[in-house]
Amino acid sequence: MSFTLSSPLILGSNSPRRKEILEKSGFKFEVESKDTLEDFLVSTPINEIAGMLAERKNRAFETINDRLLLTADTVVCIHNTILNKPKNEKEAKEMLELLSGQTHEVHTAFCFSHNGIFKTKTDTCKVSFKPISSFEIDYYITNYRPFDKAGSYGVQDFLGMAFINKIEGSFYTVMGLPIHLVYEELKPFIILN
Repeated sequence: MSFTLSSPLILGSNSPRRKEILEKSGFKFEVESKDTLEDFLVSTPINEIAGMLAERKNRAFETINDRLLLTADTVVCIHNTILNKPKNEKEAKEMLELLSGQTHEVHTAFCFSHNGIFKTKTDTCKVSFKPISSFEIDYYITNYRPFDKAGSYGVQDFLGMAFINKIEGSFYTVMGLPIHLVYEELKPFIILN
């Protein structure tokens, strides 16, 4: 059973986690993605970066009337340092060593557009990790290959399950899509039978 929307919904992301969240929340959609630059000025406030990138991804699509387009971006930061997707095992290990036993922030933003109108929202969570040993970090990197994840970890897999001891905010924001806010944007387009 899924919601029927008055316009077709497009998820502008190849993220399997965003796809899973949107599917589980009851929406039918198609997936399309466009390659976009994910660079930003170092002077950009950290809490604005995810929103800026989510909107940039959305605007990379041609405006097609009468369709709903959803794009998103996640930024992980600790001590004012942004942890992007790791390029290799060495970077992943360095990031996870930095997160071990610490609390960090996850900013996930989405941009929703329809008929040329863009709305961007950001949700922020604080995530606390227990200490993680070097062996456990190596095990995680070898078996879970977190190279497509900001901060080098997935909240929904081994590292998140075994080492996150506190989340202040939405689990789904950490996973990659603040579905509680996305739902509010999609709700006016649900057709009631």
